[in-house]
This record gives sequence, structure tokens and C-alpha cells, in this order.
Amino acid sequence: QVQLVESGGGLVQAGGSLRLSCAASGRIFSTYNMAWFRQAPGKERDFVAAISRSGGSTDYTDSVKGRFTISRDNAKNTLYLQMSSLKPEDTALYYCAASGRINMYRVSAQYGTWGQGTQVTVSS
Repeated sequence: QVQLVESGGGLVQAGGSLRLSCAASGRIFSTYNMAWFRQAPGKERDFVAAISRSGGSTDYTDSVKGRFTISRDNAKNTLYLQMSSLKPEDTALYYCAASGRINMYRVSAQYGTWGQGTQVTVSS
């Protein structure tokens, strides 16, 4: 099973940018579809973006389209989320997740492995 560790979170002003990273270890990273989810205080964990094994396909929730970019470097066993034009409503704990299933999914239950999360706080 793969292990995941997120980093790159922090405090940023509205309109700013951050890049999150998710370092994978253990089993072969390139065999997993990957995703980012986020959870704000008192709310459910929501889908943000997903990427296929090769990186050739991506999917985004509507609220981040055009502002966030998911990518991966299979040679470095790392997943990224480049976030720009950040808004206060993007404030949340961000998790990366791995799925061994064939397709990409927006449902958290389809992901079997999770990192511990990295906090992103956007001030107005």
C-alpha cells in the first residue's frame, strides 16, 4: 500500500497562490489514480481535483476550475496542487488520496489511502 504525506499549506491573502505537494512512498505511485479533497470546519470532505495514473486526464470541481491545477511527477512519486486566485472560501484542510481503481472518482469512498492533511488558510 502507498503512504502519503502532504506539505505546502499555509496562510495566504486572498488573491494569492500556494502549491501543495503530496509525497508518496511504498507501492508504485504510477499505478494509482490520485485526488485532492478538502474539509472546512464543520463541513464534509469535498472533492477538489483528480488525475489519472499517467497524468493525461484531470477532473475539477466547478468552484476551482481555472484557478487550481492538479499535476503529478511519477518519476518523483509526487502529486501537486497549484492554487491561484485563492479565496477565503478555499480555507480548509487539504488531503491527498490514492485509488487503485481503474477510473477517476469524485467520491471519497473510492479512495483507500489518505494523507494526514495540510492546512490552507486564506485571509480576506
